[in-house]
Amino acid sequence: MDFQLDEDRRMLADALGRYLSEQYPAEYRNQAAYGERGYSSETYAKLAEIGAIGALFKEADGGFGGEGVDISVVFETLGHHLVAEPLLGALLVGRALTEAGSDAQKARLEDIVAGSTLAALAHDEPDNHYELNRVATTAKKSGNGWVLNGAKAVVPFGDQAQLLLVSARTSGAVGDEAGISLFLVPGDAAGITSRGYGRIDGGHAAELVLTDVQVGADALLGAEGAGHALLERIVDYGLLALSAESLGAMEKAKGDTLEYLRTRKQFGVPIGSFQALQHRMADMLLEVEQARSAVINAAAAIDEEDRVAREKALSAAKYSIGKIGTLIAEEAIQMHGGIGVTWELPLAHYAKRLVMIDHQLGDMDHHLARWMAL
Repeated sequence: MDFQLDEDRRMLADALGRYLSEQYPAEYRNQAAYGERGYSSETYAKLAEIGAIGALFKEADGGFGGEGVDISVVFETLGHHLVAEPLLGALLVGRALTEAGSDAQKARLEDIVAGSTLAALAHDEPDNHYELNRVATTAKKSGNGWVLNGAKAVVPFGDQAQLLLVSARTSGAVGDEAGISLFLVPGDAAGITSRGYGRIDGGHAAELVLTDVQVGADALLGAEGAGHALLERIVDYGLLALSAESLGAMEKAKGDTLEYLRTRKQFGVPIGSFQALQHRMADMLLEVEQARSAVINAAAAIDEEDRVAREKALSAAKYSIGKIGTLIAEEAIQMHGGIGVTWELPLAHYAKRLVMIDHQLGDMDHHLARWMAL
């Protein structure tokens, strides 16, 4: 199997990496990521202009990529530069539109790809424990539309998104796979209250409460009650994206640590000459390559028709990057010493992001159990 990128993907990675290297220094990133909005709208618009969002979708849907390797290339580059901008929401909501949207609904993808519409998936709830089938938010028919009631937790950029993809139960009991439906809801719809806050690793999230939120019949995405399968499908893309992002962050943390070992001196010699640190660095190199293999396998499996094979590959990747990402964060900080946890050193922010990626869309324990159950 050829693991080399073709020319178009190399050009995309080079253009994206060059822009971020030149225009997205650590100081600028931290000012935006830990600021009031959690991201820079100017940077997000520029990423869209470069094609970072368009690369996540197929040409037939208005993009110019859309394969697993395209998604991994984009998010690995974003992870390498610790980008806080909300591309994950664009991927999740955009993919839902391409998978199940009507022609009118799919037309909204154009603004998502252009970066003019901020989109967010509002699925997690206070008690769902990463389980896609645990949906307590309800949607009841009212005239020609629907009325939504419930609460959503830790919605990335949920208080700023112009378009929310909300999961709600139209039938069945909490915990049933059948009876979940997905709705496209304007972020400023009457009845939505939000509490926004900054995340520990940068970026922004919000708690949403929906009280008698009225939407039209055209808000329903896909078939009524069949939202679980669609949720599972779009989360697949999210798992791949997060795994690739983690890989990019690991590579940067590994590279910075290696450079530190080469330049930091003790007893008149670089500390990288100490055998104990050489062994630990070698372990880091091997673990990162293991993570890379898991991401490559997930990218190859993302469009696999066999659901079990696809889900196993994605859960294996998410488990691997959770375990390895935490290890890399810990080892990198240990080998840097006290400076490794200071705000001024980018490594501290990479370490936080590596640890927190594990908790998005299911942590390593969740995906290990899921892998074993498939």
